[in-house]
Amino acid sequence: MTITELQSQLREKVRETAAAKFNIEPGYIASETPPKTELGDVAFPIAFELAKLIKQATGEKQNPRAIAEELKAELEKFDFVDRIEIAGPGYLNAFFDRAGFLAKNLDASPLPRLDASVSGSEKVCVEHTSVNPNKAAHIGHVRNSVLGDTFVRILRANGKRVEVQNYIDNTGVQVADVVVGFMYLENRDLESIKKLDEELKQDGKSFDYYCWDLYARVGQEYQANEELKSKRAEVLHLVEEGGNETAVLADYVATRNVECILDTMERFGIRYDLLPRESEILHLHFWNKAFEQMKELGAIHFETEGKNAGCWVMPFEEHSGTDEHEADKILVRSNGTVTYTGKDIAYQMWKLGVLGMDFHYKPFHEYAGGKQVWITTADAAETATDAPEFGHGKTVYNVIDTRQSYPQEIVKKGVAAIHPEIGEKGSVHLSYEMVALSPAAAEELGFELSEEDRSRTFIEMSGRKGLGVKADDLIDRLEENALAEVESRHPDLGIEEKKHIAHQIAVGALRYFLLKFTRTTVIVFDFKEALSFEGETGCFCQYSAVRANSIFRKLAERGESIDAIKQELNDPAKVAEVFGSEQGNDIWAMLMLASRLDEAVQQAANANEPSILAKYTFNLAKAFNLFYHHHKILPEPDAAKRAVLITVTETVRNALTAALNTMGIEVPEKM
Repeated sequence: MTITELQSQLREKVRETAAAKFNIEPGYIASETPPKTELGDVAFPIAFELAKLIKQATGEKQNPRAIAEELKAELEKFDFVDRIEIAGPGYLNAFFDRAGFLAKNLDASPLPRLDASVSGSEKVCVEHTSVNPNKAAHIGHVRNSVLGDTFVRILRANGKRVEVQNYIDNTGVQVADVVVGFMYLENRDLESIKKLDEELKQDGKSFDYYCWDLYARVGQEYQANEELKSKRAEVLHLVEEGGNETAVLADYVATRNVECILDTMERFGIRYDLLPRESEILHLHFWNKAFEQMKELGAIHFETEGKNAGCWVMPFEEHSGTDEHEADKILVRSNGTVTYTGKDIAYQMWKLGVLGMDFHYKPFHEYAGGKQVWITTADAAETATDAPEFGHGKTVYNVIDTRQSYPQEIVKKGVAAIHPEIGEKGSVHLSYEMVALSPAAAEELGFELSEEDRSRTFIEMSGRKGLGVKADDLIDRLEENALAEVESRHPDLGIEEKKHIAHQIAVGALRYFLLKFTRTTVIVFDFKEALSFEGETGCFCQYSAVRANSIFRKLAERGESIDAIKQELNDPAKVAEVFGSEQGNDIWAMLMLASRLDEAVQQAANANEPSILAKYTFNLAKAFNLFYHHHKILPEPDAAKRAVLITVTETVRNALTAALNTMGIEVPEKM
């Protein structure tokens, strides 16, 4: 039985007692984790809240400590409770039956809700990555993707059925800019681009890298060549319209970049279920449906004067009048084109299952292991008959950076204006801040820095200027650095095993580095800090799990059976004696911390904050390393104590492995 389940039972008993003895129905019953196990395993300050509620209801003043005494008698009836102590003026501190808890959780999963019925659980949609398919993904996209992928894993660990979407803006201005480069800077047609693509493959080069450089060249040329810049609007119109040679060329460019981006994200262990494309939102007229509904309900109005004359605008008083946000309220421009915000409202309605229209779907890519990722299409003839049902999420989480906070509010209010029953609760913006580089990291990646740059706290990046860190370059460099460390520690291993471990370490280092900060923190990436085997890093957490695994590898080498060792736990009196010994509180504290993974995952989901899980994982790893040094686990001569130590260590390694897996981090065989 998990800590959260025990707390739930205690809360329910408090609720029942409050109703029976005081005729009071309390709201949420808060609990706290005492700083030391000597003070209890869970604390409830509910007596103070009940005293207030009783006075409000009856006017009678009650002593919180007297209320706590009434609750104490009821809570101590649970067999998993050893005792309840009342601290101060009325805190209820619950102490669990240590031997009983250990016995009941010998084979418990650290994340029991992972086994929840997927088909019957609540469905949610998470959209993340959403890289413009005009060039290679960069480190900022990796933060988006790692946050999104980890949040997907957290939701699944909480029993949710999650659909992962990666929105493809294949008709946007960034794609148009690369098409301008191919057509007007390099004078290429579709066949020429396909030939170039094949030549790049033969030379071991990547199409998305080529587009990265081309996109930067186009940006520079725009500044000096107005004629070239004028081609942007022309190309963009043709791409959005579809059914012409330019649109076909753009589709090839965008699709090839999407394929490259999927390969990049696969290196980080990030996968998707569906790739919805903007072209289908346009060509299937999703916006038209949403537009008519919004006009009928008066949710938008037509401006007849002022700078927005001729536009359809969504009235939104917050930030009213500021130039920064006025443009975001425009859903249809005066020339009749739909803005990103307008299209996003229609797309969000589809994700929530309230648009009344659907895409057509076809298979796009099959991952190793057989998982299929689907893509949308406007052509009904291409539709696969075995396509799953997409969309229809009860809640939709959009992982988009903080600069899009205001447009996301417009989208949320636009959907709520049409469908009040969904309100604003159905749409959640998981915002995050940018990723920059430390000067040392920038130089390691080959950027030329001035003396002024070297004195800066961080170096900002710009994709349009070509100043950025490609995701593949980043993971390549991390793997290279990790491989050097693995070779120095394990020179006897084969090269393929060394590379595999280096890859696990590199991915773990980067994912943890991007997760340990809260979403609203600007991250300054540094190679040395990320790959350190000490401090709050992914490497340290992996190393702790490897250390725990080594104990069980040694047991196996000795021919010792874990099940046989656990037979020593059949005598509750001996187990209680271990926990009651001088080191008992330390052993119990380790078990309690390892048993709180379920609680940490729940908190991370409720707060929409993956860093809560990262912090828990680091604290567990740090505590286990101290535990490992303080206790002679394998050499312990007392059979009962040895069994308790090994069982607690098994709980730790299971929790660490599950926590790391929930963050998309693997545990290497060796480090």
